[in-house]
Amino acid sequence: MMGAAENAELGFQEEEEEGMVAGTPRKMHSLDFEHIGSLAAVAESLSPRSNWRMALRSIRIVIFHAKINVLLPFGPLAITLHYLPGNHQGWVFLFSLVGITPLAERLGYATEQLACYTGPTIGGLLNATFGNATEMIISIYALKNGMIRVVQQSLLGSILSNMLLVLGCAFFAGGLAHPHRDQVFNKASAVVNSGLLLMAVLGLMFPAVLHFTHSEAHYGKSEVSLSRFSSCIMLVAYASYLFFQLKSQRSLYSPIGDEEETTEEEEDEKEITQGEAISWLFVLTIWISILSGYLVDAIQGASESLNMPLAFISVILLPIVGNAAEHASAIMFAMKNKLDITLGVAIGSSTQISMFVIPFCVVIGWMMGEEMDLNFQLFETATLFITVLVVAFMLQEGTSNYFKGLMLILCYFIVAASFFVPVDPKSSDNK
Repeated sequence: MMGAAENAELGFQEEEEEGMVAGTPRKMHSLDFEHIGSLAAVAESLSPRSNWRMALRSIRIVIFHAKINVLLPFGPLAITLHYLPGNHQGWVFLFSLVGITPLAERLGYATEQLACYTGPTIGGLLNATFGNATEMIISIYALKNGMIRVVQQSLLGSILSNMLLVLGCAFFAGGLAHPHRDQVFNKASAVVNSGLLLMAVLGLMFPAVLHFTHSEAHYGKSEVSLSRFSSCIMLVAYASYLFFQLKSQRSLYSPIGDEEETTEEEEDEKEITQGEAISWLFVLTIWISILSGYLVDAIQGASESLNMPLAFISVILLPIVGNAAEHASAIMFAMKNKLDITLGVAIGSSTQISMFVIPFCVVIGWMMGEEMDLNFQLFETATLFITVLVVAFMLQEGTSNYFKGLMLILCYFIVAASFFVPVDPKSSDNK
């Protein structure tokens, strides 16, 4: 009996060991199948068919999801009109203006998508570079054609549009979306941006005063030398500001709200891959560059055919195109009660133009042999100074409502009307 029991126990152990041994190959087989499946998925993602699917998906998201892209055909239409016989400068200008608008908005979208992958530091630098890419491209083309006044007035118009129209519409829309309480934003960031804008006014004011008081040591040369020196100082100040905001004092400028919620929302906002975002940035920049050339060529003819002052076209109409992305995103974030992002878009963009784009254009003009300076004439400089003061007073409390937005919009209407009536002063250097 004991021998039979021992034999039965030994048999049971042998079966158990065989089961364990037999089970191990089954587990290994399942792991092998999973490994083979993952390799197949990688191989499928690298196949040409998968690449075509990803490309089509990216085109669908970037081109067909945005309703504003119904305006894209106006770009090729403007190019076609440019080469047709007859005087079509007015229509070429208008169609180029309309055709660039969706491209500027999509350029802002691609920049935001790329910033989701790069983090706040590089993302801030990307926004500084591509956020005002349309203005920079138009300005460089105008500088190449010697249209210095168009460059000055279009960049001035971008600052005024961002500070009054874009910020005003954002405050107004946010106030209507949240009518029973004031919206709150980080006052520290607004104060620093206001200080930088006042520094930009300082840089623009002295060359204008020097010119119109006829107190230059060398007439026509001293203001250019002063402008180039001031531009280099302003570029250093803006670089220091980027380091201060993005590296040194990041906690001081963090948005009011839950950081984890912000991170989750950024993850949800990723719609295209990093490589696709970079590719779209290059494609959109090239297309904007092409249309900007036709736009700049048609400005003078459009002013004559439309019977519209060149100052009004440069200060009011051109910036509306360049600020299309800022306008849409600022309103959207304000309605979501994210005022810090709204201020970063509107006031931050004005700071970028005044402390980076304008000095950059002076340096580029220096390299091109064009005497681009910071003498924006007394009327424009005074308009900028008063605008900066008005916006600084609006931001000093750290709150916003729809009435503040309405006042900023009405101020912009007054500024727009003021640029429809003056005659641009003529000078010997075609400024």
